[in-house]
Amino acid sequence: MQTKNHLFITYEGETFSSDEMKKRASSFYAWADKRRSVRDFSDKPVPKEVMEDLIMTASSAPSGAHKQPWTFCLISNASLKSKLRELAEEEEKKSYEGRMSEEWLEDLEPLGTNWVKEFIDIAPWIVVVMKRAYELNEDGTKHNNYYVAESVGLAAGFFLMAVHNAGLVALTHTPSPMNFISKALNRPENERPFLLIPVGYPAENAQVPALKRKVKEEVIHYYE
Repeated sequence: MQTKNHLFITYEGETFSSDEMKKRASSFYAWADKRRSVRDFSDKPVPKEVMEDLIMTASSAPSGAHKQPWTFCLISNASLKSKLRELAEEEEKKSYEGRMSEEWLEDLEPLGTNWVKEFIDIAPWIVVVMKRAYELNEDGTKHNNYYVAESVGLAAGFFLMAVHNAGLVALTHTPSPMNFISKALNRPENERPFLLIPVGYPAENAQVPALKRKVKEEVIHYYE
């Protein structure tokens, strides 16, 4: 099928009976509900091929006008990770000691977070998700991307589920401001840091906060 110079192909996704659909939806939710953000990482190696597949799963996410406005920087170099940790802690210390409001700090207290980010050194991989604000044409002109934050957010969500599916753990880290990441990684001017995500195995006896997620009555508003 040819429409306006775009080639269409037949959709090949699976469909299921009502009973099977309910079963699959319920079991997937139960599995997904076990995903947690983890701060205690093991330094046990994770194969590069696994990380590549996780990132390519993320890159299958929908995006505005199919521009795929993301770059995933995959980092295992120890010296570069240490540099990122040093720069991240410098910004985080400023935030915890002055930028954050008292209310913000009180909300973070039950999570046990602080400005020390040792997981950047320990986790075998650091994934930096970059959002591409625009594309540069060969002649130096710019070409817009669309719904960039929404698109990259979707890709990041796909990535976290892929990590969970692989039996690994991750943490979404958002040091602010994040301009130091672009400089440290020498990224082009059209890219902006979106998330820094350590990925690896959980440390032995890793601890996570005893959180309670919202129930469906708090999340869903029905219009029937």
